[in-house]
Amino acid sequence: MILFHGSNTDIAQIELSKCRPNKDFGKGFYLTTIREQAVRMAQRVARMYGGSPTVEWAKFVITNRNATKLKDPQEDSNIDGRFDLVIGPIANDDLALLFRQFSEGTISVETLVSEMKFKKLTDQYSFHSEKAIALLKKKESVHV
Repeated sequence: MILFHGSNTDIAQIELSKCRPNKDFGKGFYLTTIREQAVRMAQRVARMYGGSPTVEWAKFVITNRNATKLKDPQEDSNIDGRFDLVIGPIANDDLALLFRQFSEGTISVETLVSEMKFKKLTDQYSFHSEKAIALLKKKESVHV
């Protein structure tokens, strides 16, 4: 399987300590099977720094994204990094708005599920442990 990572720099070695927290599946190294998605991410990161969905998935993403605000994180999260690898759709800006509305109680779980059905989703693979990172083999870096 070939996976892609979008960044503003070449990554010679993956360092989990440098990964940002509060991402969809928790702090980890994220990849995708979609090359174009990785290219868009690389362009976005460079601009910023230079150089079928289910309710369970939605709650998992919401909890991970709000980890610093929670006193007692739910079991359904990866805040403690207990999962080596998590695979699922990306919660893009459209979904983030729905998640915020659901978290604030302005839409019901039924509305959340209904609205998510019409969103175009892309995939992401997040690696959260040295054990998982060891499964990766770097092929090449491509500058876009």
